[in-house]
Amino acid sequence: MHYALLIYGNEKAWESRDEKEAQENHERHGRFMAMLRERGALLPGGQELASARTATTVRNSGDAVGTTDGPYAETAEQMGGFYLIDAPDLDAALEIARQLPEPIVEVRPVVMHPEMGN
Repeated sequence: MHYALLIYGNEKAWESRDEKEAQENHERHGRFMAMLRERGALLPGGQELASARTATTVRNSGDAVGTTDGPYAETAEQMGGFYLIDAPDLDAALEIARQLPEPIVEVRPVVMHPEMGN
């Protein structure tokens, strides 16, 4: 099974880190990715995301399609990035997610569609 590990946190906290804190976080993610590679669980496609302030939201209400600058919802936490992993089941995916060095990680199964090449 494939799972998305969606990373959430407070962007203001991420952006206010000093260089040392940012480097330490980068190194923790490097160790996490190495662990995933060792297990053969890391799938291509995961990435860090730009700030939610850079988002454009498309709303399709049937007859009208509109866009607005910014994220879909104003919340305390924003999605900052994601990993795509291969795990035998949800319990294994949760065990992996617990090792991710971030405060909030949503684990969500990926729906496989053959017509999309997966």
